[in-house]
Amino acid sequence: MIYAITEINQRAGVLPNFTIGYDIYDTCGDVSFAIRATLQMLKNRDKCLVPPTFQSALPEPQTKAVIGERYSEVSIAVARVFALSSVAQISYSSTSEQLSSKLKFPTFLRTVPSDLYQTKAIAELVKQFNWKTVGIIGSDDEYGKYGSDSIADIISKSKDICIEFTEILPDNFSTNNSKTRLALLVRKINASSAEAVIVFTKEANVVIIMEAAIKHNLNRTWIASDAWSTSENITAMPRIEMAGEVFGFISKRNEVPGFKDYVISMFNGTNNTILEHHLTQYPLCSNQSEKNRGSNCSLTEQCLDLSCLASYVDQDESYYIYLAVQVIVEGLRSLLKCHKHVCERSTPFTALELLMEIKKVNFTVNTTHIFFDANGDPNIGYDILRWVMAESPTRIQTIGHYWPDGKFEVPDDLVRSMRNVTVTAYNCSKTCKPGQELKKQSKPCCNICVPCAEGEFSPGDGVECKPCSSWNYSSPERDICLEKMVDFLNWSDPFNIFLSVLGVFGIIVSIVFAILFAIHRRTPVVKAVGGYLCFLELLSLLLCFCLTFSFVGEPTEASCKVGLPLFGIAFSLCISCILANLLQIFVGFNFDLKLGSLMKKLNQPLVVVTIVSGIQLALCVPWLYLHPPFPEYKDISSEIVLRQCNKGTPGFFIAMLGYNAFLALICFLFAFKGQKLPDLYKNASLITISMLLFLIVWIFFIPIYISLVGKYKSAIESSAILISSYSILGCHLAPKCYIMVFRKEINNENAITLYIRKHYEQSDITVVKS
Repeated sequence: MIYAITEINQRAGVLPNFTIGYDIYDTCGDVSFAIRATLQMLKNRDKCLVPPTFQSALPEPQTKAVIGERYSEVSIAVARVFALSSVAQISYSSTSEQLSSKLKFPTFLRTVPSDLYQTKAIAELVKQFNWKTVGIIGSDDEYGKYGSDSIADIISKSKDICIEFTEILPDNFSTNNSKTRLALLVRKINASSAEAVIVFTKEANVVIIMEAAIKHNLNRTWIASDAWSTSENITAMPRIEMAGEVFGFISKRNEVPGFKDYVISMFNGTNNTILEHHLTQYPLCSNQSEKNRGSNCSLTEQCLDLSCLASYVDQDESYYIYLAVQVIVEGLRSLLKCHKHVCERSTPFTALELLMEIKKVNFTVNTTHIFFDANGDPNIGYDILRWVMAESPTRIQTIGHYWPDGKFEVPDDLVRSMRNVTVTAYNCSKTCKPGQELKKQSKPCCNICVPCAEGEFSPGDGVECKPCSSWNYSSPERDICLEKMVDFLNWSDPFNIFLSVLGVFGIIVSIVFAILFAIHRRTPVVKAVGGYLCFLELLSLLLCFCLTFSFVGEPTEASCKVGLPLFGIAFSLCISCILANLLQIFVGFNFDLKLGSLMKKLNQPLVVVTIVSGIQLALCVPWLYLHPPFPEYKDISSEIVLRQCNKGTPGFFIAMLGYNAFLALICFLFAFKGQKLPDLYKNASLITISMLLFLIVWIFFIPIYISLVGKYKSAIESSAILISSYSILGCHLAPKCYIMVFRKEINNENAITLYIRKHYEQSDITVVKS
């Protein structure tokens, strides 16, 4: 840039009586630094902030035009700021398609073509070389994201080109040293059948990718975007040929006239601190011989070979910087009306006036014809490049051209040779691995292998996925079907062992209690609990304890049928005995003649037990006959099937539980009312507690049973039966056994008579006092 401006200022007749000045700011490729530099450029002696009521534009900046920035991401940020003061911004490297929007970036122009044309050029290269599948690698920034999206959009509209994978690298990929992400990318490339991999991202990312490609010997065909297609950092990599062949695109290349000679002449024999510092950091020409060194350099001096230095000039960006300067000069010449060594206008001008003239330039510089379209983009095309890796160092060869109007120029023999390689090296047909099936697409080569869904399998070789049977599930690889594991409440389960112990203990206690009641069957305490009714009660409880074992182990047809239906019958028999016993107590202590005669009619224990338990029997027999419980299999996961008992029909099950709950509630109310009767053995109070426990257990059982899924559902049923049985055994019958063994003194008729007399004497005293 300095060279171009110096040349303009020294050349006679270009801008008579005018000198172009410049300020240079290093943005370090960072948006924050660039914004700070932009504000510095637009700074004016006048105040930038004015009252909102003051109708005036922003103060005119001293800077009239800006060259830069290099990166699209930074250009997008600063272009919005320059637009506020109508300062022309001309970039020599920012190619993002976003910057073509004049609604957002009205003052932005560039001397390089937009990525819109580059993406079209890449897609056309793929088409010309007859490649059928490609992969795309982009990056999450303005350059890589929009470029890769544009390529994908163009290729997806083609008739027979398929995109096998698209990988968008994170913005900090090159600085974050993400080995995991790089390993995943390498595996994806290695596993793909893509004939070419399009890499549309900045050079720093590509360096990492190419190092991995060399290390893993990927040997692919790469298509390089302009960000790295001429990178000497990458072409100079050792064993770069192991990565594979590289084609690329760069804005049409040219040399800045006289610049190489300028570099050599300017630093030949001079003491330049910048170059001396650069040499200490980067000894570019340390291998050169003495005769190739500068004329004033001795062997002991650290000195640059000047021709070597000139060879390191970036011809691509240098030329477009040179063009940017020429565009500004041409705009100034038009604005100042300069011709024949005279400029007619000498008055100051605004940045907006210069911008309008720059937009209208149309001239030729060094065989490059340049003008801007409505989007601020030039009509410059692309050179198509190929890396010649057979030579050392790798040479970048121009093999063709692409123009914005869609004209594609590549030698026919190269196109034919590439098409021949493609035909012999690639076959559209795909062989799917086991566990995958071929999913056909509208394009012949877009057929893809997709994994079989859960519950399906495929042996591979293009065989479609087939569903596994209901007794099987697909393996993790989806290549075979495995048999499902049948789950149920096993005898060895710790919780089941605990319940079994409680069941066995309940059976033993019931038998012991029956023996005690048989020994003391003629005593008052046995008569107080109903006499022979207590044996029916113990028999029903014994049956309930035995039924708990029907819920353990693998459910069978027999175990399902005897479980809940027989429990309903047995427990209703138990409660009916308690209800008959309560009626006996009420008859014995009721002295109301009218009510007493009614109670005496009801005091027929055998009839009460038969009727009350018979109703439950009438509910359960149709249940067992019409819709009995049966064993079934229920899937609880893809790999496990649960063996459980189906209730047959929920109506009978609810009716059975509801009837037992109704009987328990009746007993509770009778017992609660009879607590004030002179009952030495507290039958009514103890029955109240046992019935209350029964009701609480089954109230909690219902929501738990409904919400629970799995093998422990049957364990909850068993638990509810055990607690219900123990509530009657422990609260109603156990106290009577205690009296028979440890309180024999109150187990006689005299003790009962004395207790009743004291009860009524105390009641009479209370009445007299009142």
